[in-house]
Amino acid sequence: QVQLVESGGGWVQTGGSLRLSCAASGPSFNAYTMAWFRQPPGKEREFVGAVSYVSGSALYSESVKGRFTISRDTTKNTCDLEMKELKEADTAVYYCATSDRVIRSALPSRPAEYDHWGQGTQVIVSS
Repeated sequence: QVQLVESGGGWVQTGGSLRLSCAASGPSFNAYTMAWFRQPPGKEREFVGAVSYVSGSALYSESVKGRFTISRDTTKNTCDLEMKELKEADTAVYYCATSDRVIRSALPSRPAEYDHWGQGTQVIVSS
């Protein structure tokens, strides 16, 4: 079993920064990829970014590229999402997810490709 716990959400002004953290634990933790998704109000869950647990290589959605940075710490089993230049459109519940599947080519970006999910943390961006 794998537990994922997100932290760091909250309210931030437009243009501000916020850092989310995801802590993974459990005897079955064996992630190849860690990722962040988000679900804006009234919309479907969408991909934000993913990082290879082994190599550290990352993939981002076009909407956050250049503003968000995803990283992982293999000594602590954590995955962080540094968010800068936040916009109101970034308002959403942010979810941490891990995939136990070997990476074949590109990092996975679809929710169905992930095996474990956290409960989510709310991020509200407003002026």
